[in-house]
Amino acid sequence: MRIAAVDTFVLKIDNDEPYLGVLPDGTGPADGYAVRPPWRSLYSPRFETVLVRLTAEDGTVGWGEALAPVGPEIVAAVVRTTLAGQLVGADARSPRPVGRAAAELMRERGHLVGHQADALAAVDIALWDLAGRLLEVPVATLLGGAYRQRIPTYVSGLPRASDAERAELARDWVARGATAVKLHLGHGVEQDLATVDAVRAAAPSLRVAVDGHWAYRRHDARRLARGLAARDAWFLEAPLAPEDDRGHRALGDETIPIAVGESLRNRFEFAHWLATDALAIAQPDIGRTGITEAIGIAELCAARHVPVAPHHSVALGIALAAGLHVAAAVEDLLAFEYQPTSTEVGQRILRTPLQVGADHMQLPDGPGLGIEIDTEALATHTTSETTR
Repeated sequence: MRIAAVDTFVLKIDNDEPYLGVLPDGTGPADGYAVRPPWRSLYSPRFETVLVRLTAEDGTVGWGEALAPVGPEIVAAVVRTTLAGQLVGADARSPRPVGRAAAELMRERGHLVGHQADALAAVDIALWDLAGRLLEVPVATLLGGAYRQRIPTYVSGLPRASDAERAELARDWVARGATAVKLHLGHGVEQDLATVDAVRAAAPSLRVAVDGHWAYRRHDARRLARGLAARDAWFLEAPLAPEDDRGHRALGDETIPIAVGESLRNRFEFAHWLATDALAIAQPDIGRTGITEAIGIAELCAARHVPVAPHHSVALGIALAAGLHVAAAVEDLLAFEYQPTSTEVGQRILRTPLQVGADHMQLPDGPGLGIEIDTEALATHTTSETTR
Protein backbone atom coordinates (compact mmCIF):
# COMPACT_ATOMS: atom_id res chain seq x y z
CA MET A 1 0.00 0.00 0.00
CA ARG A 2 1.49 3.32 -1.14
CA ILE A 3 0.91 6.97 -0.28
CA ALA A 4 -1.03 8.56 -3.13
CA ALA A 5 -1.42 12.19 -2.04
CA VAL A 6 -0.20 14.76 0.48
CA ASP A 7 -2.43 17.67 1.54
CA THR A 8 -1.56 20.64 3.74
CA PHE A 9 -4.08 22.79 5.63
CA VAL A 10 -3.26 26.15 7.21
CA LEU A 11 -5.68 27.03 10.02
CA LYS A 12 -6.22 30.34 11.82
CA ILE A 13 -8.98 30.21 14.42
CA ASP A 14 -10.40 33.16 16.34
CA ASN A 15 -11.35 32.68 19.98
CA ASP A 16 -12.79 35.01 22.60
CA GLU A 17 -10.03 34.15 25.07
CA PRO A 18 -6.52 34.27 23.61
CA TYR A 19 -3.81 31.78 24.43
CA LEU A 20 -2.35 32.67 27.88
CA GLY A 21 -5.10 35.24 28.43
CA VAL A 22 -4.94 39.02 28.42
CA LEU A 23 -1.73 41.02 28.74
CA PRO A 24 -0.36 41.89 32.21
CA ASP A 25 -2.04 45.31 32.03
CA GLY A 26 -5.41 43.66 31.43
CA THR A 27 -5.69 44.59 27.76
CA GLY A 28 -6.18 42.16 24.90
CA PRO A 29 -3.40 41.19 22.50
CA ALA A 30 -2.65 43.09 19.29
CA ASP A 31 -4.43 42.17 16.08
CA GLY A 32 -1.30 40.84 14.35
CA TYR A 33 1.80 39.01 15.51
CA ALA A 34 3.30 40.75 18.52
CA VAL A 35 5.56 40.24 21.54
CA ARG A 36 3.95 39.79 24.95
CA PRO A 37 6.44 41.42 27.36
CA PRO A 38 8.32 40.27 29.38
CA TRP A 39 8.44 37.30 26.97
CA ARG A 40 10.41 37.82 23.76
CA SER A 41 8.69 35.51 21.28
CA LEU A 42 6.04 36.46 18.75
CA TYR A 43 2.48 35.43 19.60
CA SER A 44 -0.68 35.44 17.52
CA PRO A 45 -4.07 36.59 18.85
CA ARG A 46 -5.51 33.57 17.02
CA PHE A 47 -4.87 29.83 17.22
CA GLU A 48 -2.73 29.03 14.18
CA THR A 49 -1.50 25.66 13.00
CA VAL A 50 -0.77 23.50 9.97
CA LEU A 51 -2.24 20.05 9.33
CA VAL A 52 -0.96 17.36 6.98
CA ARG A 53 -3.18 14.68 5.45
CA LEU A 54 -1.67 11.60 3.84
CA THR A 55 -3.95 9.55 1.60
CA ALA A 56 -3.17 5.94 0.73
CA GLU A 57 -4.06 4.25 -2.56
CA ASP A 58 -7.18 2.72 -1.05
CA GLY A 59 -8.44 6.08 0.22
CA THR A 60 -7.41 5.62 3.87
CA VAL A 61 -6.13 8.86 5.37
CA GLY A 62 -3.75 9.73 8.19
CA TRP A 63 -3.57 13.15 9.85
CA GLY A 64 -0.63 15.04 11.33
CA GLU A 65 -0.08 18.46 12.85
CA ALA A 66 2.89 20.69 13.57
CA LEU A 67 3.17 23.14 16.43
CA ALA A 68 3.24 26.25 14.22
CA PRO A 69 1.66 29.09 16.22
CA VAL A 70 3.23 31.80 14.04
CA GLY A 71 3.59 31.61 10.27
CA PRO A 72 2.04 28.17 9.66
CA GLU A 73 2.21 28.96 5.94
CA ILE A 74 6.00 28.53 6.19
CA VAL A 75 5.73 25.00 7.57
CA ALA A 76 3.08 24.12 4.99
CA ALA A 77 5.42 25.34 2.23
CA VAL A 78 8.22 23.14 3.58
CA VAL A 79 5.93 20.10 3.42
CA ARG A 80 4.92 20.88 -0.14
CA THR A 81 8.35 21.83 -1.52
CA THR A 82 10.78 19.45 0.22
CA LEU A 83 8.77 16.53 1.61
CA ALA A 84 5.62 15.80 -0.38
CA GLY A 85 7.36 14.70 -3.56
CA GLN A 86 9.36 12.12 -1.64
CA LEU A 87 6.32 10.86 0.29
CA VAL A 88 4.09 10.10 -2.70
CA GLY A 89 4.72 6.47 -3.62
CA ALA A 90 6.24 5.54 -0.25
CA ASP A 91 5.06 2.57 1.84
CA ALA A 92 2.03 3.74 3.82
CA ARG A 93 2.56 1.09 6.52
CA SER A 94 6.18 1.92 7.37
CA PRO A 95 6.21 5.14 9.42
CA ARG A 96 9.73 4.79 10.80
CA PRO A 97 11.61 4.08 7.53
CA VAL A 98 9.58 6.61 5.55
CA GLY A 99 9.91 9.26 8.25
CA ARG A 100 13.65 8.65 8.57
CA ALA A 101 14.11 9.00 4.81
CA ALA A 102 12.23 12.32 4.96
CA ALA A 103 14.44 13.53 7.81
CA GLU A 104 17.57 12.81 5.77
CA LEU A 105 16.49 15.06 2.89
CA MET A 106 17.83 18.26 4.49
CA ARG A 107 19.89 16.85 7.35
CA GLU A 108 23.31 17.65 5.89
CA ARG A 109 22.12 21.25 5.56
CA GLY A 110 21.34 21.43 9.27
CA HIS A 111 17.59 21.29 8.96
CA LEU A 112 16.72 18.83 11.69
CA VAL A 113 15.64 21.98 13.52
CA GLY A 114 13.41 24.97 12.83
CA HIS A 115 10.61 24.97 10.27
CA GLN A 116 11.92 21.86 8.49
CA ALA A 117 11.74 19.91 11.77
CA ASP A 118 8.23 21.18 12.43
CA ALA A 119 7.18 20.01 8.97
CA LEU A 120 8.80 16.62 9.62
CA ALA A 121 6.87 16.36 12.88
CA ALA A 122 3.53 16.88 11.15
CA VAL A 123 4.40 14.33 8.47
CA ASP A 124 5.65 11.83 11.04
CA ILE A 125 2.44 12.03 13.06
CA ALA A 126 0.42 11.52 9.87
CA LEU A 127 2.56 8.50 8.92
CA TRP A 128 1.86 6.82 12.27
CA ASP A 129 -1.85 7.63 12.09
CA LEU A 130 -2.07 6.26 8.55
CA ALA A 131 -0.17 3.07 9.42
CA GLY A 132 -2.35 2.49 12.47
CA ARG A 133 -5.52 2.88 10.43
CA LEU A 134 -4.30 0.55 7.69
CA LEU A 135 -3.20 -2.07 10.24
CA GLU A 136 -6.31 -1.42 12.40
CA VAL A 137 -4.41 -0.84 15.65
CA PRO A 138 -3.84 2.25 17.84
CA VAL A 139 -0.58 4.16 17.52
CA ALA A 140 0.28 3.29 21.14
CA THR A 141 0.07 -0.39 20.19
CA LEU A 142 2.39 0.19 17.22
CA LEU A 143 4.81 1.80 19.65
CA GLY A 144 4.95 -1.40 21.70
CA GLY A 145 1.91 -1.01 23.92
CA ALA A 146 0.44 1.45 26.41
CA TYR A 147 1.72 1.58 29.97
CA ARG A 148 -1.43 3.50 30.88
CA GLN A 149 -4.84 4.41 29.45
CA ARG A 150 -5.38 7.30 31.86
CA ILE A 151 -2.79 10.04 31.29
CA PRO A 152 -2.07 12.24 34.35
CA THR A 153 -2.10 15.96 33.58
CA TYR A 154 -1.40 19.32 35.12
CA VAL A 155 -3.31 22.51 34.36
CA SER A 156 -1.09 24.86 32.38
CA GLY A 157 -1.62 28.52 33.06
CA LEU A 158 -4.01 30.60 35.12
CA PRO A 159 -4.64 33.18 32.39
CA ARG A 160 -5.69 36.14 34.48
CA ALA A 161 -4.11 39.59 34.88
CA SER A 162 -3.86 39.79 38.71
CA ASP A 163 -2.78 37.46 41.51
CA ALA A 164 -6.21 37.74 43.12
CA GLU A 165 -7.84 36.53 39.90
CA ARG A 166 -5.27 33.76 39.50
CA ALA A 167 -5.91 32.64 43.07
CA GLU A 168 -9.65 32.53 42.43
CA LEU A 169 -9.12 30.47 39.28
CA ALA A 170 -6.82 28.11 41.19
CA ARG A 171 -9.57 27.48 43.75
CA ASP A 172 -11.97 26.78 40.91
CA TRP A 173 -9.61 24.22 39.37
CA VAL A 174 -9.21 22.44 42.69
CA ALA A 175 -13.01 22.23 42.96
CA ARG A 176 -13.01 20.57 39.53
CA GLY A 177 -10.42 18.01 40.62
CA ALA A 178 -7.10 19.51 39.55
CA THR A 179 -4.05 18.44 41.55
CA ALA A 180 -1.27 20.47 39.89
CA VAL A 181 -0.80 23.73 38.01
CA LYS A 182 1.96 25.47 36.08
CA LEU A 183 2.11 29.26 36.20
CA HIS A 184 3.28 31.18 33.13
CA LEU A 185 5.44 33.87 34.70
CA GLY A 186 8.80 35.58 34.11
CA HIS A 187 7.68 38.96 35.45
CA GLY A 188 10.54 39.40 37.93
CA VAL A 189 11.68 37.36 40.92
CA GLU A 190 9.63 39.11 43.59
CA GLN A 191 6.49 39.29 41.47
CA ASP A 192 6.75 35.65 40.42
CA LEU A 193 7.22 34.47 44.00
CA ALA A 194 4.30 36.64 45.10
CA THR A 195 2.11 34.95 42.48
CA VAL A 196 3.19 31.52 43.70
CA ASP A 197 2.39 32.54 47.28
CA ALA A 198 -1.06 33.82 46.30
CA VAL A 199 -1.93 30.62 44.45
CA ARG A 200 -0.57 28.40 47.23
CA ALA A 201 -2.55 30.31 49.84
CA ALA A 202 -5.76 30.00 47.83
CA ALA A 203 -5.24 26.36 46.84
CA PRO A 204 -2.76 24.71 49.23
CA SER A 205 -3.42 21.23 47.82
CA LEU A 206 -2.08 22.14 44.37
CA ARG A 207 1.43 21.24 43.27
CA VAL A 208 2.78 24.44 41.71
CA ALA A 209 5.33 24.69 38.91
CA VAL A 210 6.62 27.84 37.21
CA ASP A 211 7.39 28.49 33.54
CA GLY A 212 9.95 31.30 33.31
CA HIS A 213 9.51 31.65 29.52
CA TRP A 214 13.26 32.10 29.01
CA ALA A 215 12.97 35.58 30.56
CA TYR A 216 15.74 35.55 33.19
CA ARG A 217 19.46 36.18 33.38
CA ARG A 218 21.50 33.74 35.45
CA HIS A 219 21.70 35.72 38.71
CA ASP A 220 17.96 36.36 38.92
CA ALA A 221 17.21 32.81 37.80
CA ARG A 222 19.23 31.52 40.77
CA ARG A 223 17.27 33.78 43.12
CA LEU A 224 14.01 32.53 41.65
CA ALA A 225 15.11 28.89 41.87
CA ARG A 226 16.08 29.30 45.53
CA GLY A 227 12.77 31.00 46.32
CA LEU A 228 10.80 28.26 44.61
CA ALA A 229 12.83 25.53 46.32
CA ALA A 230 12.09 27.14 49.69
CA ARG A 231 8.38 26.95 48.78
CA ASP A 232 8.67 23.29 47.73
CA ALA A 233 7.62 24.12 44.17
CA TRP A 234 7.24 21.22 41.75
CA PHE A 235 9.63 22.34 38.99
CA LEU A 236 11.03 25.41 37.23
CA GLU A 237 10.68 25.40 33.45
CA ALA A 238 12.86 27.27 30.97
CA PRO A 239 14.06 30.20 33.07
CA LEU A 240 17.12 31.02 30.92
CA ALA A 241 17.79 31.48 27.21
CA PRO A 242 17.05 28.23 25.34
CA GLU A 243 20.69 27.85 24.26
CA ASP A 244 22.11 28.11 27.79
CA ASP A 245 22.52 24.46 28.80
CA ARG A 246 25.32 25.24 31.27
CA GLY A 247 23.21 27.85 33.02
CA HIS A 248 20.31 25.46 33.37
CA ARG A 249 22.72 22.82 34.68
CA ALA A 250 23.88 25.20 37.41
CA LEU A 251 20.30 25.96 38.40
CA GLY A 252 19.78 22.28 39.13
CA ASP A 253 22.05 22.73 42.12
CA GLU A 254 19.40 24.96 43.72
CA THR A 255 17.42 21.82 44.71
CA ILE A 256 14.51 22.37 42.32
CA PRO A 257 14.02 20.23 39.21
CA ILE A 258 14.72 22.11 35.97
CA ALA A 259 12.39 21.30 33.05
CA VAL A 260 13.42 21.94 29.44
CA GLY A 261 12.39 20.66 26.04
CA GLU A 262 9.81 22.65 24.07
CA SER A 263 12.50 24.32 21.92
CA LEU A 264 14.34 21.04 21.19
CA ARG A 265 13.30 19.03 18.17
CA ASN A 266 15.37 15.83 18.01
CA ARG A 267 17.13 13.15 20.04
CA PHE A 268 20.56 14.63 19.29
CA GLU A 269 19.68 17.90 21.02
CA PHE A 270 18.17 16.09 23.99
CA ALA A 271 21.20 13.79 24.20
CA HIS A 272 23.44 16.82 24.67
CA TRP A 273 21.28 18.29 27.44
CA LEU A 274 21.04 14.92 29.17
CA ALA A 275 24.78 14.32 28.97
CA THR A 276 25.47 17.64 30.68
CA ASP A 277 22.79 17.09 33.36
CA ALA A 278 21.15 20.32 32.23
CA LEU A 279 17.58 19.09 32.76
CA ALA A 280 15.80 17.00 35.35
CA ILE A 281 12.47 16.80 33.48
CA ALA A 282 12.30 16.41 29.69
CA GLN A 283 9.49 18.23 27.85
CA PRO A 284 9.42 17.23 24.18
CA ASP A 285 6.52 18.73 22.25
CA ILE A 286 5.16 16.10 19.85
CA GLY A 287 4.12 18.87 17.46
CA ARG A 288 7.81 19.71 17.10
CA THR A 289 9.47 16.31 17.45
CA GLY A 290 6.89 14.02 15.88
CA ILE A 291 6.18 10.61 17.34
CA THR A 292 9.32 8.78 16.21
CA GLU A 293 11.74 11.30 17.70
CA ALA A 294 9.66 11.63 20.87
CA ILE A 295 9.94 7.90 21.56
CA GLY A 296 13.69 8.03 20.86
CA ILE A 297 13.98 10.95 23.29
CA ALA A 298 12.00 9.07 25.92
CA GLU A 299 14.36 6.08 25.65
CA LEU A 300 17.38 8.34 26.13
CA CYS A 301 15.68 9.85 29.17
CA ALA A 302 14.86 6.43 30.62
CA ALA A 303 18.53 5.46 30.42
CA ARG A 304 19.38 8.47 32.60
CA HIS A 305 16.34 8.15 34.92
CA VAL A 306 14.90 11.46 33.72
CA PRO A 307 11.07 11.55 33.63
CA VAL A 308 9.21 12.83 30.58
CA ALA A 309 6.47 15.47 30.77
CA PRO A 310 5.35 16.19 27.18
CA HIS A 311 4.86 19.85 26.37
CA HIS A 312 1.62 21.00 24.73
CA SER A 313 0.66 24.61 24.04
CA VAL A 314 -1.40 25.95 21.11
CA ALA A 315 -1.48 22.95 18.78
CA LEU A 316 -4.93 21.53 18.11
CA GLY A 317 -6.56 18.13 18.58
CA ILE A 318 -4.35 16.10 16.24
CA ALA A 319 -1.09 16.99 17.99
CA LEU A 320 -2.86 16.54 21.32
CA ALA A 321 -3.96 13.01 20.40
CA ALA A 322 -0.45 12.20 19.17
CA GLY A 323 0.98 13.47 22.45
CA LEU A 324 -1.40 11.26 24.41
CA HIS A 325 -0.32 8.15 22.49
CA VAL A 326 3.32 8.98 23.17
CA ALA A 327 2.53 9.67 26.84
CA ALA A 328 0.81 6.30 27.08
CA ALA A 329 3.83 4.51 25.59
CA VAL A 330 6.50 6.31 27.64
CA GLU A 331 7.91 4.23 30.48
CA ASP A 332 8.63 7.07 32.94
CA LEU A 333 5.88 9.66 32.48
CA LEU A 334 5.62 12.54 34.94
CA ALA A 335 2.52 14.26 33.53
CA PHE A 336 1.06 15.70 30.34
CA GLU A 337 0.50 19.43 29.89
CA TYR A 338 -3.19 20.38 29.80
CA GLN A 339 -3.86 23.77 28.20
CA PRO A 340 -7.60 24.29 28.82
CA THR A 341 -8.22 26.99 26.21
CA SER A 342 -6.07 25.32 23.55
CA THR A 343 -7.76 21.99 24.23
CA GLU A 344 -11.23 23.49 23.87
CA VAL A 345 -10.32 25.25 20.62
CA GLY A 346 -8.44 22.19 19.37
CA GLN A 347 -11.47 19.94 19.75
CA ARG A 348 -13.47 22.03 17.29
CA ILE A 349 -11.94 20.12 14.38
CA LEU A 350 -12.72 16.70 15.90
CA ARG A 351 -15.97 14.81 15.35
CA THR A 352 -15.82 13.27 18.83
CA PRO A 353 -14.12 15.23 21.65
CA LEU A 354 -11.24 13.71 23.55
CA GLN A 355 -12.03 12.72 27.13
CA VAL A 356 -10.51 15.43 29.32
CA GLY A 357 -10.64 15.84 33.09
CA ALA A 358 -9.01 18.36 35.40
CA ASP A 359 -6.28 15.90 36.40
CA HIS A 360 -6.13 13.43 33.50
CA MET A 361 -6.91 12.68 29.86
CA GLN A 362 -8.02 9.36 28.45
CA LEU A 363 -6.04 7.66 25.71
CA PRO A 364 -8.22 7.76 22.56
CA ASP A 365 -9.67 4.44 21.38
CA GLY A 366 -9.64 3.20 17.80
CA PRO A 367 -7.04 2.69 15.09
CA GLY A 368 -4.30 5.22 14.45
CA LEU A 369 -4.63 8.26 16.66
CA GLY A 370 -8.21 7.26 17.51
CA ILE A 371 -9.72 10.55 16.35
CA GLU A 372 -11.88 11.60 13.39
CA ILE A 373 -11.50 14.98 11.74
CA ASP A 374 -14.58 17.13 11.11
CA THR A 375 -13.75 18.20 7.56
CA GLU A 376 -16.69 20.61 7.43
CA ALA A 377 -15.44 22.44 10.52
CA LEU A 378 -11.94 22.31 9.08
CA ALA A 379 -13.07 24.00 5.89
CA THR A 380 -14.29 27.06 7.77
CA HIS A 381 -10.80 27.87 9.07
CA THR A 382 -8.43 26.67 6.40
CA THR A 383 -6.68 26.92 3.09
CA SER A 384 -5.34 23.72 1.55
CA GLU A 385 -3.03 22.43 -1.20
CA THR A 386 -2.51 18.89 -2.56
CA THR A 387 0.52 17.08 -3.98
CA ARG A 388 0.02 13.86 -5.98
